[in-house]
Amino acid sequence: MARVFFSSGLRRQVGGAESLELEANDVRELLAALDAKFPGFAAQIGEANAIAIDGEIIPHGEALFERLRPESEIHFLPKIGGG
Repeated sequence: MARVFFSSGLRRQVGGAESLELEANDVRELLAALDAKFPGFAAQIGEANAIAIDGEIIPHGEALFERLRPESEIHFLPKIGGG
């Protein structure tokens, strides 16, 4: 099962968990599983976060159909503005 890691800002949305293991074939399925377990989670992620899959950071909209392997590690990262 893929392991999902949560930044400190998202942990209160998932009952304080630092990480969870979930079954999903792609990021879209992963978000649906998280939303089923923690209603409103997918909306909380929105465009305000990037998603890192196995060390590669992918913008949220581009990550939805990325395939996940059973040993994948997924991190939800807050976007940081610069200037």
